[in-house]
Amino acid sequence: MEKNHHKIGLINWIALLLVTIVSVALAKFVNAASALAACFIFGTGTLVALISYFQTRLEERERFEKLEFDELVKSKSSESLFSTEADSFPARRSREQFERFFIPAFTLLLVLGQWAMVYWEWKNLRTLIPLVESRATVAISAFGLFALVLFLLGKYSSSLARLEKQRLLRPGGSYLLLGAYLCAAVAISIGLTTWGGIAAADLYAARAAVVLLAIIAFELVVSLVLEIYRPRVRGKAERLIYESRIVGLLGQPEGLFSTAAHALDYQFGFKVSETWFYQFLKKALAWIIAAQVAVLLLSTCIIFIGTGEEGLLERFGRPVENGVLQPGPHLKLPWPIDHVNRFPTREVQTFNIGFVPDPGLEKEKTVLWTRPHYKEEFNLLVASSEKGSTNAAGQQQSVPANLLTVSIPVQYQIDDVKAWAYNHADAGQLLEKIATREVVLYLVGVDLIEIMSSGRLKAGQDLLKQIQARAKDLKLGVKILSVGLQDIHPPLKVAEEFQKVVGAGQEKEAAILRAESYRARLLPMAEAEALAKIRDAEIFRLNRVASAAARGAQFTNQIKAFTASPTVYAQRMYLEAFIAGSSHARKIIVGPTNTQNVINLNLEEKVRPDLLDVTVPPIKK
Repeated sequence: MEKNHHKIGLINWIALLLVTIVSVALAKFVNAASALAACFIFGTGTLVALISYFQTRLEERERFEKLEFDELVKSKSSESLFSTEADSFPARRSREQFERFFIPAFTLLLVLGQWAMVYWEWKNLRTLIPLVESRATVAISAFGLFALVLFLLGKYSSSLARLEKQRLLRPGGSYLLLGAYLCAAVAISIGLTTWGGIAAADLYAARAAVVLLAIIAFELVVSLVLEIYRPRVRGKAERLIYESRIVGLLGQPEGLFSTAAHALDYQFGFKVSETWFYQFLKKALAWIIAAQVAVLLLSTCIIFIGTGEEGLLERFGRPVENGVLQPGPHLKLPWPIDHVNRFPTREVQTFNIGFVPDPGLEKEKTVLWTRPHYKEEFNLLVASSEKGSTNAAGQQQSVPANLLTVSIPVQYQIDDVKAWAYNHADAGQLLEKIATREVVLYLVGVDLIEIMSSGRLKAGQDLLKQIQARAKDLKLGVKILSVGLQDIHPPLKVAEEFQKVVGAGQEKEAAILRAESYRARLLPMAEAEALAKIRDAEIFRLNRVASAAARGAQFTNQIKAFTASPTVYAQRMYLEAFIAGSSHARKIIVGPTNTQNVINLNLEEKVRPDLLDVTVPPIKK
């Protein structure tokens, strides 16, 4: 029987090697990512089986050497010859040197290779690779056959290793069983991708295989570190550090019961594993797990669509006719047959154009052009109404353009859930790109000052119509609710200079308005003053003419009076002249002259005139 152990190890290695080579060819043949990822685990198992087979041969040589030594020791003639060289066993020394140096080095190189394969495969699994559906049947059949062969070989090797205590057969047997399960998983994933309508099944299976390989590599690293600090006992077999406990657990899940039984027996101090409950649990565990899985699958048959949502029912990844589910409870086939995708059709959704919001900066109440108030802002090209400059030849240059920072939140609502879900791979991202394109095209045709002031409302309405029209052409099934233009300002780096330019323009306009106001005030005043002077001149002219005419008529009348009575006329004229000349002079009235009073007159101006002046009534004729 001992002679067959290394043969079984050799068969295990050859089987894993053949499966690895053929699986790589099949992976390239059908373009299956899961098959290629499984090949890395097959390759790891091939190397482990090879090193296990080689170690088996070394231990077999050591046993033969020990048997030969025992036979020679039995003879008396050889007793003295070998008594002094009892510890001189070349096969044992070879095995010890192999376990001491080669196995740790091999384990380290194996771990490095596994991590390199994990990095390379995960880097290539970023995108979904389409399968060649016409070749899927061949691949599924081949992997199904591999699963059967590997399972039979692995089950035989694992049972033999457990019954006959052949620890070197465990690593190869565990990888054979894990390879069988992986082949079955690859066949199922290819079938689901090709016939089940689940396009990402192959990709998910490949990622799971890569994660499993990474876990195995991590376990080997831990085992290698612990082996370095583990104390050695002479005569005790070395631990197989290249053997993965995770692979053994996945290949032989029933080993959990043995481990749990030993742990319970040790913990409680009696044979817990021999009780009826433990035996019942061991026999009925599969049915218990199956019942739990059945209950879990039945729970997926009931689905609730929330308020404001609509669901799309898919069967094997394909939409079901009349499969739009309204809010409320619904029944469906269990997962993974039926699947429901929810969409917030009543919810008003928003995306931003031109900026990336920052919750911390948005709390500021004061918004200035010269300070950032978003996490990131984008500059958009805007036309200018200013005329372009001329070159040296006098030719007109291109019309200048300006950069403008615009924050545009776009609000929309899903109008047709089927069109939104199935007409495009990512309708939300497509809508954002459409809106960004329309904004860029619109801004290059408007004036900078106009869009920042009076044209903002009209621009929002025009953009809403254009985005809605473009979304309708592409059958996005969406309704645009509003397009708001807020926080329009020049780029942050030139905002301060732009404010200076705008301020200079405002000062210019203010100066012009002040000049126009002065002109509007001065011209009427000048016209009124000119008209007043004209009227005064006309009055003066009329007065002079009338005065001259009056003096002429008076002179004529005076001649007549003088001719009629020269003495009376002269006396009258004298008195009138006296009256006119003494009208402002002080007058003193002297009383009767037949008294003896002496009057002294003091003509100094000491008394106020108004106190002494007395109005003399005119002489009545």
